[in-house]
Amino acid sequence: MPTRLHKNRKKRGHVSAGHGRVGKHRSHPGGRGNAGGQHHHRILMDKYHPGYFGKIGMRQFHLLRNRSYTPTMNLDKLFNVAGEGVYEAAKAGNGKAPVIDLVDKGYFKLLGGGQINVPVIVKAKFFSKLAEQKIKAAGGACLLIA
Repeated sequence: MPTRLHKNRKKRGHVSAGHGRVGKHRSHPGGRGNAGGQHHHRILMDKYHPGYFGKIGMRQFHLLRNRSYTPTMNLDKLFNVAGEGVYEAAKAGNGKAPVIDLVDKGYFKLLGGGQINVPVIVKAKFFSKLAEQKIKAAGGACLLIA
C-alpha cells in the first residue's frame, strides 16, 4: 500500500498518534504470538480454544494410519459410482452381469443401505452382511479382493 493511503498520515502532527499519552504504544506489551496462554491470556484461551493445552490417551509409537483407512459406501449409491450405462447393462441382462470394482473407484467397503434389484458382480475389500445378502438376493455376486 502506498504511504499516502496509510491511516497514520492523518495522525501526523498529533503528538501520540492515537495511542494515548499515559499508556504509551510499546512494542509487545502482552508478549509475542501465543505467549501467556497459561498465564495472563488464560481467559481468552479457555474461552475460545478449550482443550488447547494438555494430552489425552496413550501414545502409539508406530502409528500406521493406512491400516484403518476404509472408505465406505452404501448399496443405493452403487450405480452412481459405477458410471453411466452400468445400470442399463445390468437391467438388460443377456445372461451377463456387469462387474463393478469399488477399490478402483476409491471405496473399500460396501454397506447395505438402500435397495438393489438388478444382478451385478461387485469387487471390494469388505462387505457388510446386509450388503452381501441384498446383492445375492438380486442374483449378483460379491468378490473379495486384497
